[in-house]
Amino acid sequence: MKAVVCGAGIAGLAAAHRLAHHGHGVTVLDKAPSPRPQGFMIDFFGPGHDAARAMGLLPALDRAGYRFRDAAFVDEAGRVRATAPFSAFAQAMDGLISIMRPDLEEVLRTALPDGVELRYGARVTGAESGPDGAAALLEDGGRVEGDLLVGADGIHSPVRRALFGDDPGHLRHLGFHTAAYTFEDPEVHARVKDRFCLTDTTGAQMGLYGLSDGRVATFIVFRSEDRTLPEDPRAALRRACAGLGWLVPRALEACPEPDEIYYDHVAQTVVPSWSSGRAVLVGDSAYAVSLLAGQGASLAVGGAYRLGEELARADTVEEGLRAYERGWRPVAEERRRAALRTAQWFLPRSRARLRARRLMLRLLALPGTSRLLARMLTGKPAAAAPKNSGRTGVPVSSSGRGR
Repeated sequence: MKAVVCGAGIAGLAAAHRLAHHGHGVTVLDKAPSPRPQGFMIDFFGPGHDAARAMGLLPALDRAGYRFRDAAFVDEAGRVRATAPFSAFAQAMDGLISIMRPDLEEVLRTALPDGVELRYGARVTGAESGPDGAAALLEDGGRVEGDLLVGADGIHSPVRRALFGDDPGHLRHLGFHTAAYTFEDPEVHARVKDRFCLTDTTGAQMGLYGLSDGRVATFIVFRSEDRTLPEDPRAALRRACAGLGWLVPRALEACPEPDEIYYDHVAQTVVPSWSSGRAVLVGDSAYAVSLLAGQGASLAVGGAYRLGEELARADTVEEGLRAYERGWRPVAEERRRAALRTAQWFLPRSRARLRARRLMLRLLALPGTSRLLARMLTGKPAAAAPKNSGRTGVPVSSSGRGR
């Protein structure tokens, strides 16, 4: 079978890895001219962590990951008001890796089996799908055909729009904007290098953490009901974070040019169906749970793994796609509900809720409570592998029948 994967992010690379592992030819298309350097620090745990173990990727992820002492919430004067020890959370999650999104993508990209074709600078603007195959339509008029099309092109997915229409209901905006960038400042790096520091503030929040190459990475989230993206994201960030104090003015002064900033809405994807004919959605294009859940990368890898395994077990492509959605949709929906609960404390609206978050973080460090709180905020445990996955499975041929 020949598979065309639209998107060379986490979901797309993981899907390409798993499909190629099972003997399928894979072409990956991405609109960017090269791998993206922008992105957040990700706490990678849960079903994606389990899938990475099954894929043999954990050693490389561990080497690329960071070891923070804790997450420290500081007020406008730089005083630590609450901390969350990473060790307690990692233990509660049965494994956690803090890793930059570009580094996670690099691990996945480096691990791709021989024969996977990566095509950067290939902007997908549409898609077609029928009973005998599917195709990605490119901005330059080109067409890339395959027996399977995988839309792994994010919350603003052109593949989703082509398959299911441009329905505003497919995106549930949660009332936040978010951004990330890196900058160089040796003094700031020295002050945050061994912990993840966040402002203990309402309305807007900035996080700072030191990277191994001496740069400082910045994470920003702020409340906004505006569903359009600003023409000047740098100016928007400076307005939103004005008055936060601490090291924030230095970080805002060092904010780079707009094309070096990751900036987007915080939203969830809600799609009634994930597949149409020989085309399927995976990752944020199908089931974005938002950064408030902290599990987007995990669900992207776990869902891609489940997709590959279900296709390997199925007699037809369509049967495999149905099994993937039947097994993975409950996992994604549970995480989506957990994200809505988390939103109440992720960026508090009031000083009262700010104090309640401090209390919750203190409870996280108490024996016997960390696992309970972690499960409450992240959802029920879930496995990426299908049940009875000990079966080897039958690779799906281009005709849709097992060979």
